[in-house]
Amino acid sequence: MKRGIVLVTAFILAMTLLVIISAKEATNVTSPYSYSFSSSGILYEAGSDSKTTSPYWWLNSGAELIIENGSGKTIQGNLISSDKWRLIYANSNPLDTDKGYHPQNIFRLYGRSLWTNYKQTAYFKINKDQLSLSPNRDGHNGLLLMNRIQDGNNLYYSGIRVDGQAIIKKKQNGIYYTLASSKVYNGTYDRTKNPSLLPKNKWIGLRSEINTSNGITNIKLYMDEGKKGIWKLLLNVNDTKSSQGTPITSRGRTGIRTDFMDVEFDDYSVVGK
Repeated sequence: MKRGIVLVTAFILAMTLLVIISAKEATNVTSPYSYSFSSSGILYEAGSDSKTTSPYWWLNSGAELIIENGSGKTIQGNLISSDKWRLIYANSNPLDTDKGYHPQNIFRLYGRSLWTNYKQTAYFKINKDQLSLSPNRDGHNGLLLMNRIQDGNNLYYSGIRVDGQAIIKKKQNGIYYTLASSKVYNGTYDRTKNPSLLPKNKWIGLRSEINTSNGITNIKLYMDEGKKGIWKLLLNVNDTKSSQGTPITSRGRTGIRTDFMDVEFDDYSVVGK
């Protein structure tokens, strides 16, 4: 067992060195900014923004962002037993990644540019649910846009969940606050019998708008189902000083989060400042 741990540790150190050598400076993008996933390749997870090999993205979690055939995607299906990321995740988070076979269960992709008031758009297509035994697979999982990311414990989330709810949440100092929610997809969620109410193999557009004025942060969530270009307002909420913490007003990163599923991405954009 000690020999196995040494091998995994040595491999992680080697991978870290490789990432540092090929790391790239962030590109200062301006509005309107769009990313079409047109350049094929793989962006690997990096331990920090300074180590990512993309000038536009930092993959914080999920092992790989695969770009091919004009779209981005998480890992699809199972990694092989000997895969480097399978070994790393089997050691670091076997619970949520099914002993390392599904790092995509905790996919977190951060943009590298900072924004204040803006509109963020992305299209998602769920190819398969990963029905992990992890207790963290539950109704609150879903497809989410992340806004004003200060760090992993301070940001806003907007999106749709596997229990059929549209949601706007704030995470502040590690505490989650639900700011708004509404039922979007019919049905009754059941972790075992009906583990997701979200459609498969169908493009779903999500758009979040965030603006702060006079100390009040307004957040809106829109959805375009089927890539028809018809945007429906799902939620509209003001975040003010209250028992739910304080508004996040500082500029921050944008990003994408998906949970316990194999997903594709397309037509990402940010408009604002």
